[in-house]
Amino acid sequence: MAELLLTKHNGAKDSHTLAFYKSVGGYAALDHALTMTPDAVIDEVKKSNLRGRGGAGFPTGMKWSFMPKNPVDAQGNPKPKYLVCNADEGEPGTFKDRLLLTQHPHMLIEGMIIAAHAIGASQGYIYIRGEFYHETQIVKAAIKEARAAGLLGKNVKGRHWNFDIEVYRGAGAYICGEETALLSSLEGRRGEPRLKPPFPAQVGAFGMPSCVNNVETFCAVPTIIKDGAAKFAAIGTERSGGTRLFCVSGHVEKPGVYELPIHMNLKDLIAHCGGVRGGRSVKAVIPGGASAPMLRGDEIDVAMDFDSLAKAGTMAGSGGVIVIDDQTCIVEAAARLLKFYEHESCGQCSQCREGSHWLARMFNRIEAGQGTAADLDKIALICGNMAGQTICAFADAVTGPALSTIRKFRAEFEEHVRLGRCPSKPEHYVRPHDHHASARL
Repeated sequence: MAELLLTKHNGAKDSHTLAFYKSVGGYAALDHALTMTPDAVIDEVKKSNLRGRGGAGFPTGMKWSFMPKNPVDAQGNPKPKYLVCNADEGEPGTFKDRLLLTQHPHMLIEGMIIAAHAIGASQGYIYIRGEFYHETQIVKAAIKEARAAGLLGKNVKGRHWNFDIEVYRGAGAYICGEETALLSSLEGRRGEPRLKPPFPAQVGAFGMPSCVNNVETFCAVPTIIKDGAAKFAAIGTERSGGTRLFCVSGHVEKPGVYELPIHMNLKDLIAHCGGVRGGRSVKAVIPGGASAPMLRGDEIDVAMDFDSLAKAGTMAGSGGVIVIDDQTCIVEAAARLLKFYEHESCGQCSQCREGSHWLARMFNRIEAGQGTAADLDKIALICGNMAGQTICAFADAVTGPALSTIRKFRAEFEEHVRLGRCPSKPEHYVRPHDHHASARL
């Protein structure tokens, strides 16, 4: 296994403090970065093949290079540039950013300062999930320590450069994990995605050029600068460098966060977590958070990097691996996922607002034994009118579990329709009343 780059000191006493972080070499990367030109820092991150760990997997160095060098307004006045950390970890099955915020907040801060130097930002924001109250307090305390040490604020590290970070708590909306919805919320407006172009690098927070990256992405930056891009790139594949934090949950013996090479084989990853609970077999795996299309148990001999999973018809997403054993009703599992997405649609696009609602009702009805054969074909029709038709990728996220389950486990859906009940439930099982189940489209 590769060397641990981000989680080497997990569980250490006071790992969240500045004193501890400095004792293990923290902020040495910042010292080195400040001797480099901004372009040299960006070039090093490009060479590392670091790709965004929030879900999209976009090359980080390339994203930084999109930021304008010296932006000015219509009157010729310089525009400020903003750096934003997406810590709104709301994807079901994903909990690695929470670990980093709790255990290693100074790693995040150091990564953000290096990134700010690279893109010329003067202000940074950490947009954190509203439910993360404890994590928020830890991050705020770390920022206070960094300011007192001259690492943030005016004249960072004694240089004529100002950069500071503020923490902004969200209000629990899943959609604010999408970067433009996050920016709208940060501005105090309704958290709704924006049309692109313009992209945030041109018009972002408060109308100014902005760069948004995930917590894990920023945390990977110090080790790249300190140890060199070549070492980081060598761990991964030709197009995806480094280790990745995989959040493994579901029916495994040892669920948790595992730092492993980004190209780790999914089958080996499950074995690394002790295998399937109770010695059962794998029925399905969601490899990249709840929105990633499912893989059948016979499809899990695949590398976990972005490109390999894309070729397999799914996505690496946020790294949330949910293992489903052979005792699970896939129809029920999909119905629960779609109920979540129905609730979390922001409602801005009619295809998503109506489609997520229809899908949730149909899956719930089928699982309750009240579906028809026509419903199974209608699901694909609804998904076809949603995916790729909306402002953001939320509709695509909804169709991921819907289409993958109906296509890969159709026989299970057909059995629900044929029997008029869930076959995994006792024959005389009485399902608790749910108004969605009897609703007809």
